[in-house]
Amino acid sequence: MTKNEIIEMEGQISEVLPNQTFKVTLENGHHVNCYTAGKMRQFRIRLVAGDKVRIEMTPYDLEKGRITRRL
Repeated sequence: MTKNEIIEMEGQISEVLPNQTFKVTLENGHHVNCYTAGKMRQFRIRLVAGDKVRIEMTPYDLEKGRITRRL
């Protein structure tokens, strides 16, 4: 998978799940299960319900994503 195939979107955390996973509601109303990216885990960036975030998804599976930034 190349960098060109990654889909970046913005959304809001609607639910906090165990093991640093989150349910994110995108701007278009779609719900995605997301996990935190490596640098966010490394620097222990805290996320709570209601935070706006930027996520990356692959076009092969639009139900899962990776949170890369808190906005």
